Amino acid sequence: MAFAFEELDFQTTPLGDISLRRRAEPRLAGRIVYEVKLNDDFLMSSLFTESEIQLARMGLAALEGDALDVVVGGLGLGYTAVEALANPAVRSLTVIDVMAPVIDWHRRGLVPLGPTLTGDPRCSLVEADFFARAGAPGKGFGEGTSDQRVHAVLLDIDHSPSHWLNSGNCLFYTDETLGMLADKIHPGGVFALWSNDPPDDAFMQLLGRVFASSEAHVVPFPNFYTGGESSCSVYLARTHA
Repeated sequence: MAFAFEELDFQTTPLGDISLRRRAEPRLAGRIVYEVKLNDDFLMSSLFTESEIQLARMGLAALEGDALDVVVGGLGLGYTAVEALANPAVRSLTVIDVMAPVIDWHRRGLVPLGPTLTGDPRCSLVEADFFARAGAPGKGFGEGTSDQRVHAVLLDIDHSPSHWLNSGNCLFYTDETLGMLADKIHPGGVFALWSNDPPDDAFMQLLGRVFASSEAHVVPFPNFYTGGESSCSVYLARTHA
């Protein structure tokens, strides 16, 4: 019998039950699809990755230099992180995810991009709360108390600035916390955020109060289920020079 469906992992986390599934998609000639579910919600799919890739591509395209230190908030299936590593200007990449199982999938090679991330010496996978580190005054994104800045922060955790994976994440989307995040980025550096929703005027106003400049991009991609096109958003904000 041809391969149809397999649950590769199932674990209970503080946010709920998370599972990694692999299946064949008959509508795409049996293409193998990887999916992540948290409780009853689908978090991500390897069928739809264009906006995650564009998060890294757009965020890093706005920077100059050949020794960039980058932080990615949210590992997922790894598409944003791998696209960041494809940029030869990236010197170091720190990927922060609060869910140990997700990091474990990459280290065990259960997801296709795991070997790429774990095999690149520039890349570190860190189990931690990105939002706690972003909002900690006087500290960087590392383990210690260093205030060392990075050149770019690429964030893909919540569904949107107003639709959070965890209700406590709402505290990140404030002038105070985004201001502390901006302090961890080099002058002229970039904060980029993925959103499943169209650009939001209220969030753009918030970015405008904290950062020197901001813009929102709609990223279209083909929807294999509808036969049409869907879209996500990428916000780009630059710190004061």
